[in-house]
Amino acid sequence: ELVRDVADLYSLDVDALKELDRMGAKSAQNLVDAIGKSRFTRLDRFLFALGIRDVGEATARTLATHFGDLTPIMDAGEEDLLSVPDVGPVVAGRIRAFMADDRNHEIIKRLLKAGVTWETIPVTKGPGNLQGKTFVLTGTLSTLTRDEAKERLQMRGAKVSGSVSKRTDYVVAGDDPGSKLEQARKLGIEILEEQGLLDLLR
Repeated sequence: ELVRDVADLYSLDVDALKELDRMGAKSAQNLVDAIGKSRFTRLDRFLFALGIRDVGEATARTLATHFGDLTPIMDAGEEDLLSVPDVGPVVAGRIRAFMADDRNHEIIKRLLKAGVTWETIPVTKGPGNLQGKTFVLTGTLSTLTRDEAKERLQMRGAKVSGSVSKRTDYVVAGDDPGSKLEQARKLGIEILEEQGLLDLLR
């Protein structure tokens, strides 16, 4: 009974955890360290993790880029939410109901007090500049990890696929790109080097 809601995770300490069955001091410390690292996140991940019904990862990203921070989302009325791409009346109602619940407010307040934070992100009103475009990443990028590139593309409305097809709009080729680059050439798909990707993301 150490944890009753998600905010309680951040009050756990090694002394309490190591008293649990099968939990030694080292395991307890590893757990506390991992929970501590999770304090530094992204707004869309935070929104998704709240567990608002019908708000998946894609909707959470759209909300994050549309409003830019948590407070405007918490204060948003139904009309404000309906102006967000892909948010219809049902999802808008779910968000409003969640944010109007006092218990949810208290949990969010405790999470923020525990140090959960994220970087400010640029606000994008309406569809992102890459809305509906499909990208495939291949090879090693020098300035971004593959996960970072994928996240930044998705934040601008793009889809990132693991395989090349006729529906692919761009293939981003880093070092040692492999067979996906050759397949893209055969299909006549536009190929971007890393700098071309960075230019699009700007």
